[in-house]
Amino acid sequence: MKVHVGAAATPEEAEAIAKSLAEHLGVDVDVHVGDAETPAASAEPSEPSYPLDDDLGPTDRERDLRAEIADIREGGPEKYRDRLSEQGKLFVRDRLDLWFGGEDGTRGTGDAGATDGDPAGVKFEDGKFAAFDDWHPDAPAGDDGEENERGGDRLPGDGLLTGAAEFEGRDVHFMANDFTVKAGSMASKGVEKFLRMQQRALKTGNPVLYLMDSSGGRIDQQTGFFANREGIGKYYYNHSMLSGAVPQICVLYGPCIAGAAYTPVFADFTVMVEGMSAMAIASPRMVEMVTGEEIDLDDLGGPRVHAEESGSADLIARDEEHARELVADLIGYLPDQAGEKPPQRETKPPKFSPEGIDELIPESPNRPYDAHDLIDRIADAESVFELKEGYGPEIVTAFCRIDGRPVGVVANQPTERSGAIFPDAAEKAAEFIWTCDAYEIPLLYLCDTPGFMAGSQVEKDAILEKGKKMIYATSSATVPKQTVVVRKAYGAGIYAMGGPAYDPESVIGLPSGEIGIMGPEAAINAVYARKLAEIDDPEERAAEEERLRAEYREGIDVHRMASEVVIDEIVPPSDLRAELAARFDFYEDVRKDLPDKKHGTIL
Repeated sequence: MKVHVGAAATPEEAEAIAKSLAEHLGVDVDVHVGDAETPAASAEPSEPSYPLDDDLGPTDRERDLRAEIADIREGGPEKYRDRLSEQGKLFVRDRLDLWFGGEDGTRGTGDAGATDGDPAGVKFEDGKFAAFDDWHPDAPAGDDGEENERGGDRLPGDGLLTGAAEFEGRDVHFMANDFTVKAGSMASKGVEKFLRMQQRALKTGNPVLYLMDSSGGRIDQQTGFFANREGIGKYYYNHSMLSGAVPQICVLYGPCIAGAAYTPVFADFTVMVEGMSAMAIASPRMVEMVTGEEIDLDDLGGPRVHAEESGSADLIARDEEHARELVADLIGYLPDQAGEKPPQRETKPPKFSPEGIDELIPESPNRPYDAHDLIDRIADAESVFELKEGYGPEIVTAFCRIDGRPVGVVANQPTERSGAIFPDAAEKAAEFIWTCDAYEIPLLYLCDTPGFMAGSQVEKDAILEKGKKMIYATSSATVPKQTVVVRKAYGAGIYAMGGPAYDPESVIGLPSGEIGIMGPEAAINAVYARKLAEIDDPEERAAEEERLRAEYREGIDVHRMASEVVIDEIVPPSDLRAELAARFDFYEDVRKDLPDKKHGTIL
């Protein structure tokens, strides 16, 4: 290391500076006085005061600590561990092995940051010794100087594991309930660990994995953590602060009741496991006590209920291994935090040729086809990842890749009630659009809908309220948006599906497209019903209906829309994938500004 000092420095001062820096920095130092090329003094770091081959090593103190850690890793009482296999679930530390153990399931050795026995992907764990004084016979003596008396169940880690790990090449925070410790219930020390993990995620900008298996707050120990400023209620405040800042993914492995059920619904994505998961605001016993209703937990809040009726579950896994596979796929579409672009992959040709799109789309606007078949001719092969498949099936919401780029697809599904937009479908789409916008995932709307459904039941189910949320989400999204008028785009359906008025980067049509206030049948009935009723001859009336229908369709045909520059372009169906890829690439860095306001009032 070369150091220059002032020209007035004496040789003694130069030598003192050289020795001091060499000792402090542990490197060779040359000190030059002024501009001299030859050093006035040089020094090397001295030899260490201890022999490099010393045989010092751990004492009983360290060995005792490792024994305590090994004991903590065993979890709660053995009788509760033995019951896990009957319930079809893994012990929490075996679950961490599954998630973070690497391709060969190896465990860490401690030489790469992981503690002995931890999965290779676990970087560190926080709070192993939480509640140690409350249960462990080797805990320090009490305040009175006498040995603490232990009673009751084991409470290792206070029933919660938190830490940092590498998952699918990504740094993540994790929490995992230990169901062998009082059914994964939460008490003061576990709550503190949970809150710290969330608050650190806000600072690091890394995704969070919640591996939930909790029966809720520990009722007999609620003092000190339930209503406190830094208590269990702060979970949901932190969830709200994290929402849209970093991806939050929750997997349910057991019955999550009351307060524990809020973490999965606050998360961006929730995975439930068949035959194992449930979540509800109250247990069946509490429901019966309050309402008189007798119901089992699966019917109250099992996977089917939340996948098909409430919409709270995004994905349903067959078992623990499948849950991990689903999340591994899911996280590949997401950035680490808001403001970053989602990761791209190498492009793949689509599963089916785009040349089949034209034949796939029936000429009649009322004949069904499966929107999945259309997506498979646009998206990269093996990249379509659908969310909330069983909820609001009139709209398909899915991630996919087009030319390697993650895209969020919102597609009307003609096989489900002709693709009409029902309340559940509108709500599902709104949440998906909002999530895509939060994490910089471009949006593709595939429009083929007769519009929002009408009728007394959908009014009671809040079609207007939920429809406005979908329109609001589409209006407010600032990511690149492309809209394809696949076939029918009637009524306010074209608004919700990213029509020309909603600031899309492009609206392109296929030759089968139509845009109108309503479809031909409804329009003729609304406008010409009295005129047609006056024609007595059935054949003459049918001919007039056909003439009016053809005339009306000329006015809403995609060629008329392109001629009037309502839409940007009509694209040959075989070119649709390439056209979308080019447009998403070109508009990748588009800038959009929203009005300067605190926030809207719609969501």
